[in-house]
This record gives sequence, structure tokens and C-alpha cells, in this order.
Amino acid sequence: MRGRQDLADALDAELMKRLLPTTAVSALREWLAGAGAPCTAGAGAHAVTYTPARWSGIEPWPVRLRERTHTGNASISRAQVAAVVRKAVQEGDLPQALVASYVWGQGRTGFGPHRLKEILAEPNLPEALSEADTALRGEGAAAAYRVLYREVRGLGPAFFTKLLYFLDLGMDTSSTPRALILDQRVAQTVRIHATRIGVETGVTSAPAVSAWVWSNGGWTPHRYEIYLHWIDAAAEQLAASGIGWPGSSPDLLELALFDRAWDPAV
Repeated sequence: MRGRQDLADALDAELMKRLLPTTAVSALREWLAGAGAPCTAGAGAHAVTYTPARWSGIEPWPVRLRERTHTGNASISRAQVAAVVRKAVQEGDLPQALVASYVWGQGRTGFGPHRLKEILAEPNLPEALSEADTALRGEGAAAAYRVLYREVRGLGPAFFTKLLYFLDLGMDTSSTPRALILDQRVAQTVRIHATRIGVETGVTSAPAVSAWVWSNGGWTPHRYEIYLHWIDAAAEQLAASGIGWPGSSPDLLELALFDRAWDPAV
């Protein structure tokens, strides 16, 4: 009997063969013409709303973010966060880069400020961020993920992949696949898609295997690497499909999946 990892490998192979069905391409075309229209040139225009005053106890605070005396809402795009992170890296202040990406990722929801304050107080954080930055530059996104995986208490993949994504945007590198965000919502969509593919191609225990590898969090470095290769190839498929998808924009596909632009169960 094949082991669970063998079945996971078989499911991954089928996922890479099939990429996106025609229903997905159609749904993503509609999304790009509707809710995704501001991002027809790329994901950089995607903005979130945050309330600066909620982050009053956070240091270091990036100077390019709104002053925390501002009690109203403010908006910041992916492109703007990338610029903040690029400047922070130039100044050798990686915790500031983390703050910018975390604020963007949290937006106006949850207990972000309290959790971020605890993360910033972790004694191994500066060294971990430095090692991840070095790995990203020299070995690529999967290597940087391995550095941060289960390394800093409170800093899980759903948030440290946001940091890696913005760090990668700010680097003058040609390594592929590029770092991308992986969170629960994206993983859920891929899980449903992988399950359907596994059932259709006869992969044993496909629903259970897919639920294991595409869980709601704690994805292994190997899983992150599979994700990067799949979404990179799927984005190339979309760019060649004639629907107007910007060439080589895997982060736009990540955004669309987060936006639930496609329901693979349909």
C-alpha cells in the first residue's frame, strides 16, 4: 500500500498536470473585468484599509505609513507596502519591514496590534529575519520559508509569507518562483481543487490527502514550494489564455484566489 506521502506526491503531480480548468479561466476572466479591474496591470494596485491609531504601541513604525495620531482610516496598496519594505531593507531595519507587511495583512480586523507587539518582543526575531532575507536573496523563496518556519513564536506562515512577498518585490533578483502569500483562504481553494482532481484521476484517499497537505495553516516548506510552482504555472496558463491576464503575474492569481473569484467546487 502506498504511504501517505506517496499519495500526496501523486496528487501534486496531477495538480501540476491539470493546473486550471476552463471554468476557472472563465471565472477569472469575469473577476478581472469586474472586482479585479483595478489590477489589470498587476496586483500592486490592491489596497487595504487600516486604522493607524490602533497601532500606537508598535515600534518601529515605518515613516511612510500614516502617523498613529490619525484616528480615521487610511489606505495602503501592495505597491506602497513594497516601497516601504524596500526602504526599510536599505536602512537595515527588517523589523520595520515586518511591521509594514503585518499592518497591511491585518487591515482593520482582529487583534493584530497585540499579536505584533508580542512578535516584535521575541528575542530571536532580528536574527531570524536577517537569515530569511539572506536566504531569499541567495537561494530563493522556499529557502527563506524554511528559515522562518516554526522559528519565531506567534509568526506563522499566513503572515511571514506576506513579509517574504514584499521583501521579494523590493529585491533586484531574477530567481523564480517568486515569493507569494499563502493563507487559509487561498489554501482552502487549492484544497477543493486538488480534491476534485484527485477524485477524477483516481488518487487513493484524495479528499483526506488533500485535507492533510492543504490544511488551514502550518504548511510545510515542501508544501509552500509546491504552491509556488503550481501558482506560477497556472498564472502562465492564464497569461496565454487570451483573457487579458497580465503576463507572469502569479501574485494577481493569489489575490484572485483570496478574493474567491473562482469556486472549484462548481
